[in-house]
Amino acid sequence: MAFLRSRERTKERFSLLLLDLEEYYFEQHTAYHVTTCSKKDRRVRGSLKVCSRSVIFDPDDHSEPILKIPLRDCKQIEFVEGESNPFNDPRSSALCITCVQVIYIKESNVISPYRNERGERRITFQLEVCSKTEDVVQTLLQLHRASCLDKLGDQTAMIAANLQSRLARTSFDKNCFQSVAEKPHMECVVEMVTPLVSNPGHVCVTDQNLYFQPLNGYPEQVIQIRLHKVRRIYKRRHGLRPLGLEVFCSENDFCSDIYLKFYNTADRDEIYYYIATFLENHLAEHTAESYMLQWQRGHLSNYQYLLHLNNLADRSCNDLSQYPVFPWVLEDYSSPKLDMTNPDTFRDLSKPVGALNKERLDRLLARYRGMPDPAFMYGSHYSSPGYVLFYLVRIAPEHQLCLQNGRYDHADRMFNSVGETWKNCLEGATDFKELIPEFYGDDPSFLENKLNLDLGRRQNGKSVGDVVLPPWASDSSDFLQKHRTALESQFVSEHLHEWIDLVFGFKQRGSEAVAAHNVFHPLTYEGGIDCDSIKDPDQRIAMLTQILEFGQTPKQLFNSPHPQRITPRFHNMSRSSSITSPVSELSTASQSEDSSFEDLTEESRRLVWANMGNIKVICSHKIHKECVTSVAVSRDGSSIFTTSQDSTLKMFSRELKDFQRSVSFSNMALSSCLMLADAKTVVCSSWDNNVYFYSVPFGRRQDTLMGHDDAVSQVCWFDERLYTASWDSTVKVWQCPADSSSAHRRSQFNLLSELEHDAGVNSISLSSAGTLLVSGCKDGTITIWDTSSYSPLQQVHCHSGTIHQVAFSPDSRHVLSVGEDCCMKVTDVQTGMVMSSVKAEEEQRCFCWDGSSVLGGGRSGDLLLWDLISNTITKRIPAHSGAVTAMWMNELCSSVITGGEDRQTIFWKICS
Repeated sequence: MAFLRSRERTKERFSLLLLDLEEYYFEQHTAYHVTTCSKKDRRVRGSLKVCSRSVIFDPDDHSEPILKIPLRDCKQIEFVEGESNPFNDPRSSALCITCVQVIYIKESNVISPYRNERGERRITFQLEVCSKTEDVVQTLLQLHRASCLDKLGDQTAMIAANLQSRLARTSFDKNCFQSVAEKPHMECVVEMVTPLVSNPGHVCVTDQNLYFQPLNGYPEQVIQIRLHKVRRIYKRRHGLRPLGLEVFCSENDFCSDIYLKFYNTADRDEIYYYIATFLENHLAEHTAESYMLQWQRGHLSNYQYLLHLNNLADRSCNDLSQYPVFPWVLEDYSSPKLDMTNPDTFRDLSKPVGALNKERLDRLLARYRGMPDPAFMYGSHYSSPGYVLFYLVRIAPEHQLCLQNGRYDHADRMFNSVGETWKNCLEGATDFKELIPEFYGDDPSFLENKLNLDLGRRQNGKSVGDVVLPPWASDSSDFLQKHRTALESQFVSEHLHEWIDLVFGFKQRGSEAVAAHNVFHPLTYEGGIDCDSIKDPDQRIAMLTQILEFGQTPKQLFNSPHPQRITPRFHNMSRSSSITSPVSELSTASQSEDSSFEDLTEESRRLVWANMGNIKVICSHKIHKECVTSVAVSRDGSSIFTTSQDSTLKMFSRELKDFQRSVSFSNMALSSCLMLADAKTVVCSSWDNNVYFYSVPFGRRQDTLMGHDDAVSQVCWFDERLYTASWDSTVKVWQCPADSSSAHRRSQFNLLSELEHDAGVNSISLSSAGTLLVSGCKDGTITIWDTSSYSPLQQVHCHSGTIHQVAFSPDSRHVLSVGEDCCMKVTDVQTGMVMSSVKAEEEQRCFCWDGSSVLGGGRSGDLLLWDLISNTITKRIPAHSGAVTAMWMNELCSSVITGGEDRQTIFWKICS
């Protein structure tokens, strides 16, 4: 558990959680608490801790309670030195505090609500002279004056000045370096952040380590992190300002190794970029879109994906105001058996918690419509420190005591039952909370009262103990296992993107949030208010405190609809059919295409792609005088056709290993070619604005289609329809006449549609079912078209220059595009979202891909094998002496043919 991490470093009974919120612990001194009983002094040895708002005495004897004296309740603080002290001991001094309240904590070493005793009394501590008692008293007097100021802003400013003065007088102790050879790079003042508390000190980064040295030496004199062990670092928004830095030394996205808050953004950024140079995968830093691609294609579980999104949205287990948020996914907490095949078992993930109950929502909307700006639907949030500790009180009792001034919540308001909590989230007037990651983890301790805490007694007379589980769970471990199974279920996998739209996506704010009934208080949103612009310090601190305690909406990660996960093995589980739209029809069409996902052909393709790095050259031939532009192969694989900028179409016999024919159609370059299904006709496009039909049996040009005003860049064919793309900014769709088997009728094509673009079209591609067309233009825009209506479904400007090639993935869910900006972009067909962007070292001119891996041809002439999931090059294969300009792969993905600027055509085989 994240909460237990901070306590692993120390065996002490004292904790920063004994302080008030936003209070600092400055220093400690060995002391004796002296009381007089029956004319005899009783002395208890311990540690006197000076804090910004209190004095705390922690006895060595754990049967004695910890004493906390709030400075605001002190009437007098004095110091008696040497022989005049009450102890008649010249070697010691007395610190005498007259106060009106003392707080007793951990009596008999039991974690329980604090006991407050009011009434004036005099408390005496004996300190050694060497402890600089006079300095201690001067510090206490200064802090006491601060605590007695009327304005909270003045109090905070005075305490902050004291803290900064202490930090300025000290520096990182370089004797703590692990090696004398270490070279320090940078040192600055920071605070280490843990749930509810911060600890000031100095951070120092060297060429080997990151160090944090607390000002007070708590919980350790120094914390060390080796740079070579750092796996990931995140910049964080802390207190609505870009000041946080979180460091992870494992791949676990739940618990970090340290969270630091800097006093200025420049220091944070310098240390961030310095540490980043030690990260092996820094250049392939993951984005929300790259994680989305991994999740959509099944490489990440729902749980892992949600953790990644929380991390990217500044959610951290060290910051309770931004704790990771997870959804309720079930709504059945009463049945004896959990039926995960029934959609009614699951919560509607398309709605926020506040909109799940229509009657309650109607009342909230009525209030919202009558509310002056800025209006909001929900006055409380779905995630806040109070909600997190509501769930975790059994393993983090001291955190709830800290948050609630030394008290637990009322027993009937505690987390008593999973079913009751869900019911209250549906019906409560102000309860809209979601869940936390622990509900989908493997540690059930937060559901069990293993510490035997006295959490109170409910109105029905029952004591608060373990959380009452649904009837379908045999114990807490079984509950977590079934809950995790529900999170990874088919229904949730198909609908999780709807919840992501609400929490991290485009329905988080604006008109889409209003339409989705997803509007919270404006203070919860990033950028909702600039606290630094508030001049009155009291108002500013009150506003910041409200924001931190109320909860914060995650940073928005997506500005367009989140794609659905690919679940090809199952039929969709839906509550009701959605309204028909081009995109929903597209989704249905692509799902029907997925029905062959698990067939033998697909399995063989996967195996081949897994061995794509073993691609070997079979032979190569130089039969053109200029750059090869396209490759086409007959269905039986016996004949290979290539076009070139030398304006010729050449036919090569694989059996004879020699070229057999050469045909010239014009004096301008041929840009592409394809073999029709009849295996008798080759179609070629030319820069002279024409499309040519070549009859293989007759060995001559059969006909010419003159349909464009500029060069024809590419042609595609599907179901007796010809698609021609041109630099005249159009794609034209031609219908072949019914008796088109006769070659001499090829010219009698009917123009079905003319698809207009804003720039010249350089590449087109059809989906495997022919229902979708994608076009890539010279201005860097891709457009996805519905071929039944010839209407655009998506238009995305994703490149900064000419697009060289576009192609659908085998399942038609994604489009890959490469351009002269050296970028490879994966775009989701259904939403138009760019899901992955890879910046290559060199321009990629052509490619083949399977949806996750890409075999690309680069300007250098090498073939590059890309893993789009990790955004890395897994292999570089020497190929041509000039740019690779054309590539063909057979249906089983076992053979590849490439053409290049070096005029060569190379034949490849993938070896298992």
